[in-house]
Amino acid sequence: MNFFRGVMGGQAAGPQPSGAETIQKLCDRVASSTLLEDRRDAVRALKSLSKKYRMEVGTQAMEHLINILQTDRSDSEILGYALDTLYNLICNDEEEEQDAVTPIPASGKHKNVSMPDEAMQKQSDDLGAQFTEQFIQDPEHITLILSLLEEFDFHVRWPGVKLLTALLKNQGVQVQGIILVSPMGVSRLMDLLADSREVIRNDGLLLLQQLTKSNAAIQKIVAFESAFERLLDIITEEGSSDGGIVVEDCLLLLLNLLKNNSSNQNFFKEGSYIQRMKPWFEVGDDNSGWSAQKVTNLHLMLQLVRVMVSPVNSPGASASCQKSMYQCGLLQQLCTILMATGVPADILTETINTVSEVIRGSQVNQDYFASVNAPSNPPRPAIVVLLMSMVNERQPFVLRCAVLYCFQCFLYKNQKGQGEIVATLLPSTIDANSISAGQLLCGGLFSADSLSNWCASVALAHALQDNLTQKEQLLRVQLATSLGKPPVSLLQQCTNILSQGDKIARRGSKVQTRVGLLMLLCTWINNCPIAVTHFLHNQENVPFLTAQISENLGEDERLVQGLCALLLGICIFYNDNSLENYTKDKLKQLIEKRIGKENFVEKLGFITKHELYSRAAQKPQPVFLSPEQMLFDHEFTKLVKELEGVITKAVHKSSEDEKKEEDVKKTLEQHDNIVMQYKDLIREQDTQIQELKEQVATMTSQSEQMQTTVTQQLSQIQQHKDQYNIIKLKLGKDSQSQANSQADSQVNGLQTEELSQLREDLEKLRQQHTLLQAQLSDKDALINTLRSETAEGSAASDNTEMLKELDALRSQVHSQATEIDQMKTERQELLRKAEAASSEAVSSSDGSLDAAKMAEVESRLAAQTSETERLKEESKSLSKSRVDLDQQLAAATSTAAILQTEKAQLQTEVQESKKEQDDLLMLLADQDQKIHSLKQKLKALGEPVDDEDDLDARDQTDDDEEDDDEDED
Repeated sequence: MNFFRGVMGGQAAGPQPSGAETIQKLCDRVASSTLLEDRRDAVRALKSLSKKYRMEVGTQAMEHLINILQTDRSDSEILGYALDTLYNLICNDEEEEQDAVTPIPASGKHKNVSMPDEAMQKQSDDLGAQFTEQFIQDPEHITLILSLLEEFDFHVRWPGVKLLTALLKNQGVQVQGIILVSPMGVSRLMDLLADSREVIRNDGLLLLQQLTKSNAAIQKIVAFESAFERLLDIITEEGSSDGGIVVEDCLLLLLNLLKNNSSNQNFFKEGSYIQRMKPWFEVGDDNSGWSAQKVTNLHLMLQLVRVMVSPVNSPGASASCQKSMYQCGLLQQLCTILMATGVPADILTETINTVSEVIRGSQVNQDYFASVNAPSNPPRPAIVVLLMSMVNERQPFVLRCAVLYCFQCFLYKNQKGQGEIVATLLPSTIDANSISAGQLLCGGLFSADSLSNWCASVALAHALQDNLTQKEQLLRVQLATSLGKPPVSLLQQCTNILSQGDKIARRGSKVQTRVGLLMLLCTWINNCPIAVTHFLHNQENVPFLTAQISENLGEDERLVQGLCALLLGICIFYNDNSLENYTKDKLKQLIEKRIGKENFVEKLGFITKHELYSRAAQKPQPVFLSPEQMLFDHEFTKLVKELEGVITKAVHKSSEDEKKEEDVKKTLEQHDNIVMQYKDLIREQDTQIQELKEQVATMTSQSEQMQTTVTQQLSQIQQHKDQYNIIKLKLGKDSQSQANSQADSQVNGLQTEELSQLREDLEKLRQQHTLLQAQLSDKDALINTLRSETAEGSAASDNTEMLKELDALRSQVHSQATEIDQMKTERQELLRKAEAASSEAVSSSDGSLDAAKMAEVESRLAAQTSETERLKEESKSLSKSRVDLDQQLAAATSTAAILQTEKAQLQTEVQESKKEQDDLLMLLADQDQKIHSLKQKLKALGEPVDDEDDLDARDQTDDDEEDDDEDED
């Protein structure tokens, strides 16, 4: 214990040991002591020395500390000391090192020599990186720290979180890789957010910030571990924008998870988390008290919104988020902040940038923004209020850039908005009592402030971007320059500022102003031959441009020379030769004589070689460090990239080459027209084939329905046939019993009994006759039913298979008629037997019967005979009905044959269409050969040739192959 007293500051006799010796003894005690208390005291002593003697403790004690973490898991106190010691060794925070001094000399004299801050911090960083690399050489050490984080004890969990955070700060990529492959590594760290102790939860947020930096895989895992839900809950609990630094940490972590991660952005949107962002921006009417933390929080919240709708995201994802923000009212809330009073300047600037990207390219959001009015008297549109700030030179530079970006985003792919802005400049719509956007732009365009000139020029250029109609409409704008002078057009006034002298020229002498006006003119006359004609109609414009290009000016003027060359090149490329003095050929000759083609191309290349050109081409938002760097617009860089090559080729072409090119273009257009005609013809044939296929499918379905009907009819006929057989058997039994009774009466010779039997037989015959009549009527009804169903089926049938089924039905009807004839024959035999029995009864009588009885018998026989005749007549009518049914069946057969013939004709037409398609393909192949040869000629002449025709031909071949496959099917 004397040793520890010496270490902890007690007085001991003899010379004092050096720091390295003390640390060595402590390390030996940690390694060799068997008692837990001794090891704990030694580790505690190392912790107290780890800041002052960082190098010595790190080099000698790190392995012993790691062994403590592995072996003494049961004692939380010694684990906490060991983790704290490792954290002191690895951490590079300045506050941890501010008391650091040089090592104690061996003589024991303490000389606290302060090191310079920079050198001390560099030494600290080097030590931290060195110890971190030593610690993570074995990945199991990181796994060990992760397992210790499962301990709920505060003295173990908190130092473990801080140690892992320090490791990630020093060697983030390597530690991220180890945690990523560790089983449940990320999940264990996510559990820190659910810790009830705020210290551990807050440090867990810092740990996750370091863990998710620049690692998309870990970002996805963290997001799917319900990170968004937990972080948004913490932000709400802490008071949203009014919360403290914990809210800031949550927002920074959300930015890490969402920035440049399309998967997490989609998950955030699909989880309806955008709707939960709306309450963040509900600021009250009293905006006087904005703390620094609230400004920071709201700034991060606005950045979070911008991440979801950033122009670098895919267009579909941004459009979906923009739609959600409008539907949930987030855009409306942002516009409320935009028009509120008392909002800090940096928050207002960031809000303008956020609104800009929320409405960019979204027609619904742009229309809503156009309807927003500022709370002024009288109310003014928000666009007008923002433009007033843009052209006001007293406003901060970043605010003016933000307003310009907002105006650009409002007009991006918004032809309706472009028309509304240009309409405010036209004479018929100008309102003298109110300030319009067009008036503000014109005021800024001709202001004495060069930055206002540039911003107004770029804003007006965006109102004309890719909109030929508005370019032509803007030519109508007239300006009154001074009293007593006639008005001049806006185009003329812009060129006057560039070319004329006096006061206007001095304003235009600034590079920034001239660059802005040249960008406006290039955008205006680009792809607009009418505007080119108006520009060339001023006799001073072309000489001014050639003079500017041909001069040898300084470095600052080279950009202006390049833009003048671009403007003159556009006048050549989009010239319709309507002005005799400034046709394409004459302008080319002028360039060749005054400037030189090579010199012209060299001056044109000055634009893309400028250092600010590449910076502006990176992203749409205008971000400049100073107003002097504000020279290029993002959309204009796209225009330069598109026109530079074509203008260079147009200048080098001769008139003969142009004529040849025009002839080739006309020939290609003719061939294109022919190909399009063939394509249309093939499409029509494809449509016809499709219709025929649908007809065949309909006929097939009708055939199947008819087959089902015939099957049902056959089953009904079979049922009736079975019933007929049963009746026939019953009739046979009755006739046999009659014969037996007559034989018995003859044998016995009893005439009275025979007469009574005869009467009974007559009654039975009447009953059988009635029964036969009922059966015949049933058969007639069945035949009529079959006749109607057969007629309907045969009228709807259009397939050859129906003919066979109708023949089977006819055979069934014939068999039924045969059975009816058999029934008639049996009935006649029964009548004949009855007549014979009555005659035998009369001849065998001995005259004992009187004449009255005989008369009665004869009358009954006469009635039976008449009844028999009536049955014969009915049999004849049934025969006629059968003949009619046969005729109807024949008619159905002929109808089916006609339909079969029509089907054969349709198949023949399909084959003929296929042959015509083959002929067309041959013609297309010939046309492709001709087009290919013409393209080769164009390539030989050095002209660019698009491969759209080749692509169309390949697409056509694929379509034909698909059609052939379908025909074969």
